[in-house]
Amino acid sequence: MKLTFIYATLLLVPALLLGNFEVSQKEKTALIDLYHSTNGAEWSVPWDLEASVDTWKGVTLKDGHVVSINLFRNNLAGTLPESIGRLRYLTHLNLAFNSITGVLPKDIVKLKSLKVLRLEMNRIKGSLPLGIGQLQELEVFSMFNNFLNGSIPATFGELKNLRELNLSSNNLKGIIPDSIGNLTKLEALGLFENNLEGAIPEEMGKLGQLRELVLANNQLGGEIPAEFSQLASLKILQIQNNRFDSYTGLIQMDTRQFLVFDTDEKSLNPRFNDIQLQRSRMADTKFEDDDDNE
Repeated sequence: MKLTFIYATLLLVPALLLGNFEVSQKEKTALIDLYHSTNGAEWSVPWDLEASVDTWKGVTLKDGHVVSINLFRNNLAGTLPESIGRLRYLTHLNLAFNSITGVLPKDIVKLKSLKVLRLEMNRIKGSLPLGIGQLQELEVFSMFNNFLNGSIPATFGELKNLRELNLSSNNLKGIIPDSIGNLTKLEALGLFENNLEGAIPEEMGKLGQLRELVLANNQLGGEIPAEFSQLASLKILQIQNNRFDSYTGLIQMDTRQFLVFDTDEKSLNPRFNDIQLQRSRMADTKFEDDDDNE
């Protein structure tokens, strides 16, 4: 009996030792596809495809699966392969500050474990996936400063764990969907510098955790919702360079809560407009320092 137990243990030990270093061929192939489709040989730090996957820059393994890819500012150039959707255990994907082109792979919505998706400062075009609501674990979705077009899918409102949504500096058009008001954990919303129009939905007044709201440089109109007075956590509000008819919704707000308060209505506590900031690209740079933590 003891010998049987010892033998079974000896068989188990190599499996445990290899568990964090070996991945399935399907996941490894997906990584290799990413390497080749983004000109891996020219990366700042390329992968040695002959070496073990656990030695590849930015790849984190757990229990034999790829759980994180962080290739921030690594000179990726090219398109994202459709096979990236095979990395079903991926929780963090950070490919920000590169030169990625093309459109988002349709299978990116199959990454059901994904918590953080950072693709900011690339050259990705096309529309946002309608199936984005399938990524129920998502906490961060950041794609500022790309060439995205089309509208903001209402299905973003299904991402109940979302804390940060940054779509600034794209070519998005249409309205801000009412469903954004469902994101009760949202702390930062950046829609700066797009072609958004229509009124700000009153449902956004339900975003009690919201600390930063940047809607500047769009074509938004109508009135500022009275429900904005419920945004007690808000510290940064930038709504300048739009087409609002009335700012009465801001009058009920306690402007003492703000660190930054920027609006075209200068009669509203102009002392906040005297703060000297590089505000024109604030939404594009605020989260850059977080990359090593995400």
